[in-house]
Amino acid sequence: MYLKYFGLAETPFSITPDPTFIYLSRRHREAFAHLLYGVGQGGSGGFVQLTGEVGTGKTTLCRALLEQVSEDTHVALVLNPLMNPVEMLEAICEELAIDIDGARGSAKSLVDRLNVFLLDVHERGGRTVVVIDEAQNLSPESLEQVRLLTNLETRKDKLLQIILLGQPELRELLQRRDLRQLAQRITARYHLAPLDREETGHYVAHRLEVAGANRNLFSRAGLNALYQRSGGVPRLINIIADRALAGAYARERERGDARLVHAAADEVQLGEPGVHRSRWPWLAAAAVLVGIALAVSWQATRQGTPPGPSVATVEPVTMPDTQAPEPALPAQENITAGDAQAAPRAVTEITDEWLLAASAAAWPSLATAWGRPADAALVQASCRGQEGLGYACVREQGTWSRILQIGLPVIIELEGNAATPVMLAGIDGDTLLTGSGERISRQALESRWFGSFLVAWPQASAWPRQVSAGDSGPVVDRLMAMAALADTPYRGAPGFGPEFEAWLRDFQRRHGLDVDGIVGPRTLLYLMRFSIEQPRLDTGFVSGA
Repeated sequence: MYLKYFGLAETPFSITPDPTFIYLSRRHREAFAHLLYGVGQGGSGGFVQLTGEVGTGKTTLCRALLEQVSEDTHVALVLNPLMNPVEMLEAICEELAIDIDGARGSAKSLVDRLNVFLLDVHERGGRTVVVIDEAQNLSPESLEQVRLLTNLETRKDKLLQIILLGQPELRELLQRRDLRQLAQRITARYHLAPLDREETGHYVAHRLEVAGANRNLFSRAGLNALYQRSGGVPRLINIIADRALAGAYARERERGDARLVHAAADEVQLGEPGVHRSRWPWLAAAAVLVGIALAVSWQATRQGTPPGPSVATVEPVTMPDTQAPEPALPAQENITAGDAQAAPRAVTEITDEWLLAASAAAWPSLATAWGRPADAALVQASCRGQEGLGYACVREQGTWSRILQIGLPVIIELEGNAATPVMLAGIDGDTLLTGSGERISRQALESRWFGSFLVAWPQASAWPRQVSAGDSGPVVDRLMAMAALADTPYRGAPGFGPEFEAWLRDFQRRHGLDVDGIVGPRTLLYLMRFSIEQPRLDTGFVSGA
């Protein structure tokens, strides 16, 4: 839109990781050196770990690396690690162009064929490297499978080098005790930080020059504002700068000044809270909506009727004579003002007494979160395998990021002489909020939590154990409504036909579920989480305090 106006040959601030535009700050040069070390002999068959916040340029560095490797270096690039161990092996083999016909689904057969390939490459003097992007999303099982691949070796040499790229959560993941064998094999680590103020100016100038600009299209004040609003994160710089230049073009300005940059940041909702006047109308509107909600809740209480469930746009489905089974439509109980305003208590030490109290409060707290405080025993029994009690329960294994992804209150199981349940109501940075309203640090629980947690929710006893292709009726209609609210909404033909099954398999693959095209308890959990408004995992009790 603005290319001709500014005399540009191509878009300077695309968020696509294009190595042509790569700007190597001091930090990026050091990170790049670590990656080159990983594909060279220095890696010695171990792991190279590169972490950084979202948008700092990890993937761009990876693409630049792939352009510089020698012809005798074979690289498998895994961009979506949300796979089970066997799928991970299949993806690696496919990236290396290994024929796996007849070996799919068998970990042993896949490893055998990979080993033959690695030996052949080694005999010809080549090297093989596996690069896993977004590695913080790897399950512990998949990480263990990847670790075992480093055991493929000759008498003198390791046959495979593995590079893990991920967000800061990857560092937390690798600190877990059950992954210590993998952590011990990391031969190089680097954390990529955002750009500083001076580097941000150089970054913008570099991208403009590559795009064909013969002058800087941002004023000094505009560059300062760009750094202020982006925090030096390259992806955010690109998004804001692109919108600012579009604004300059629309207003026939020669440069992006501070006002245009702030307006662009406001437009993409990247600014600091409360800085700009344009946000106050939204805050006022939010206050009005909150007031209306409180009035409705108060009126319902006076009439003896508790507020109904808060599930976004998913209407109850009725059968001719009975209410259709719904997986998550809890009746919300009234919460007193005193409960809502109680200040969380700070816990500085995890003692045996605290663990005992937290364990006793876990199930009542989870039941209360769903608005059913009298059902604590039913929720607990459902998570122990009993059915027909009005609740469903799924046991998951993952990281704090996995819990954040689900976005619902959970029961984490701490290890000790026996598994100790603790209700987790919120995660905000390095602080956790328990169901009892206590704030504790994540580090306080790291040595006791190995990734096991439980997610339970109210579910009608008539809801089937699984729903598959060919099924019909209100249950399938309900699934269609959930799928329409998913992160990648389903817009295809109604009913559980081939089109929905294909969409479902892709959904399962992206979320690290078993790719079977069947809606069982786990798939149902990941589907319905988008439609549940309350309860939600609290992620703003510290920053919003």
